[in-house]
Amino acid sequence: AAGRVLAGLWLDSAGELPALPQLLIPVPLHRDRLRERGYNQALELARPLAHALRLPVDAKILARTRATPAQTNLDAKTRRKNLRGAFEVDDLALKSVSAGVAHVALIDDVMTTGATLRECARALKRAGFARVDVWALARAPKSR
Repeated sequence: AAGRVLAGLWLDSAGELPALPQLLIPVPLHRDRLRERGYNQALELARPLAHALRLPVDAKILARTRATPAQTNLDAKTRRKNLRGAFEVDDLALKSVSAGVAHVALIDDVMTTGATLRECARALKRAGFARVDVWALARAPKSR
């Protein structure tokens, strides 16, 4: 329910969106973290966004293949190093995406340093997506 409310507020405050992507992709959690938490907050935001924008959402195309320590207390450099190679595009899921999808948007709840989103985007670009936008609900304040 909170995901629907937040996604609605997000859309209300977004104003006019430029070119819409062809597909929304939530930032994945590692299976252990998903089991522990019970839900993926990025997916809970992506579903109502996809519905409102009449776009497909695919939560299987991008996978977090390596469990990494929580990013919360890490500085930007350590976050980047921690996440290197932690995300992969699932070839089988990629084949199921309709031909001609070149523009996707990554969905996440909070962007702190951008390391997670950068690594996800890198994996998607390597898989052949021409344009990867990043949509984050909130931006954590930069530490001083």
